[in-house]
Formats: sequence, structure tokens, C-alpha cells
Amino acid sequence: MSAPLKLAVWDIDGTLIDSRKVIQQAMERAFARAGLPPIEYDRTRTIVGLELTEAIARLAPEDYPAERILQLATFYKEAFVEQRAESGFEEPLYEGALETVERLADEGWLLGVATGKARRGLDIVFGHHDLHRLFDTLHTVDGGPGKPHPRMVLDAMRETGTDPHQVVMIGDTRFDMEMGRNAGVHTLGVSWGFHTEDEIREGGAHSIHHDFGALNAALDAFGAGVEGRVA
Repeated sequence: MSAPLKLAVWDIDGTLIDSRKVIQQAMERAFARAGLPPIEYDRTRTIVGLELTEAIARLAPEDYPAERILQLATFYKEAFVEQRAESGFEEPLYEGALETVERLADEGWLLGVATGKARRGLDIVFGHHDLHRLFDTLHTVDGGPGKPHPRMVLDAMRETGTDPHQVVMIGDTRFDMEMGRNAGVHTLGVSWGFHTEDEIREGGAHSIHHDFGALNAALDAFGAGVEGRVA
């Protein structure tokens, strides 16, 4: 009998990639270009993971015109492109991230992505860190509704032929946890990204982990549970 399928769906920003600095800097530039007051990190971090236009609408002043929200989103995208061209630009992997996804791939897990990034941005990050080779299914906001809608996780399950009990969603925000819960899958929160532990818990995380060692143990326990269902 072949081993049961297991799918780990990963968020990117704040989970595998430490993009806290570059996202905040891009948002600061966008707000400055629009002539708006400076935006604080503690506000920016609350919207990471959402589709960009929705995220900008949450940060913009109350009653900000719709056309100016679209302009502000464009300013943000332009600022990100500018940063990538600058000397010293970094979107580093968190320590332990690469080792974890390589181990899971070696052990036969299917790997997926569900991210608020556009596909172009995801491809740039994955190309820089040579991650395409490890992942089986990639889903971004280009394909339909963003988080916390379950669409990206459901599409990943359809692509891989997995059922909800075989799937785990890993992320650093309440939106990741809500998306996973809405798709009916297990949710593992990580505390090293954008949202606080309380915010992640409010999103419905089944458990929250503070380093990759603890996350790996939780993934192993989940995988053993999947295998135990068919033993």
C-alpha cells in the first residue's frame, strides 16, 4: 500500500521569508508619495497577507477616495520594485525554513503556497532562493479571492488530490488561520512574523509555534496522524 498523501501549504511573508523590513519601507514610501502622514509598522503589520487593494483600503484615511486607494496601491508596488533594484536589498529566508521544506519534500510531503503576493512577486522570491524545485502547487491573489477566503487552499487540494484531513496550513497571521479553518484543514501558527500570538490564536490556530524546531515536531505529529488513519 502506498503512503497516504500529505500536503503542507505555506504562507510566504512572515512565515518562510522575513519581509518585515522591506514591506514596511515600501509602505512608508507609498504613503509619502501620496502626501499622507507616515505609516507606523504596528499598523502595516496588521494587513500583511491580505490582497493589496483591500490591505491599502484598511490603512488609508477614512473616506479616502477609491481611485486614490488604487493609486496608493500602485505607489506601493512601484516602491517595492525600486527597493529590489537597490544595493543591499534582502528578503531572507528565516533560519531553519529551507531545511524544513527540504526535509518535508525528501520525506514525500507535497508542498504548496497560499500567499497574498502576486505571482510575479512570488516567482522573484522563489527564483532568488531556488524554491520552485521543492513546491508542487502555488496559489496567489492573481487567481481569485485572497485570504481569509479558502479558495487558495481548496485549489491546492484539487491540484494535489488531497482531502482536508491530509492538509496543514502554516502561517504567521490570523488571515492564514482563518483561511485554513474555512477550508476545513489543520492550522499551525508561527509567532516570528507579522501578527501577535493572540491575533494568530484569534484566527483559529490549532497550535502556535515559536521556532522551526517546534514547528517540525508539530508537522511530524500531524503526518503521523494522517498515516495512522490508514494503518
